Amino acid sequence: QEGGDDEVLARGRELYQTGCSSCHGAAGQGVVTEDGEVRGPSLEAAGEAGAFYFLSTGRMPLANPEEQPTRHDPAYTDEQIEALVAYVGSLGDGPEIPEVDPAAGDLPRGGELFRENCQACHSASGSGGALSFGRAAPRLGPATPTEVGAAVRVGPGQMPVFDEAILPDDELDSLVRYVEFLGDPEDPGGLPIGRTGPVPEGFVAWIVGMGGLLVLVAWI
Repeated sequence: QEGGDDEVLARGRELYQTGCSSCHGAAGQGVVTEDGEVRGPSLEAAGEAGAFYFLSTGRMPLANPEEQPTRHDPAYTDEQIEALVAYVGSLGDGPEIPEVDPAAGDLPRGGELFRENCQACHSASGSGGALSFGRAAPRLGPATPTEVGAAVRVGPGQMPVFDEAILPDDELDSLVRYVEFLGDPEDPGGLPIGRTGPVPEGFVAWIVGMGGLLVLVAWI
């Protein structure tokens, strides 16, 4: 088994040197240009969770370091991602990939945690939203439970880090269960307009209502 782990690390190192080292440095220490711009941050604190999140969601590798990473199809196979995750995890003491079990979570508690910590950026429906400096919080719908858990533990971009001391594993299960619920909520009534939130949906209702009123006035 140890020999197998060594082979995985060696493969991960090879992939890293080819596709990641130009921005993150040969040893994951990060790269700063002569102008003081950060081409790629250090990966010493990224851990397996950080590598898994960015690679499995296709946010890395990034063609232009100045752009915000967005979700794409992964550039690597599952086996390659496993090797890269193992290698990046060996560079420091970053967080491991959390074992998430949404079925064990409590849905109402997950809703409370989401509204307290996530709604301000990702919106009440999990559809994402604008942030400062031209950035944006992504839509949560496509994310798998493990990807959500990894993001919570590593805090990508402007997102805060929620470690086990802040958000224990049982509460992480509840939060992920609620995020899954947002992807297919039980709506007892009404006509949702893409689940974009109360403000834009209310704006559409106002336009339709005023338009109908004007048509009625003209008819009278």
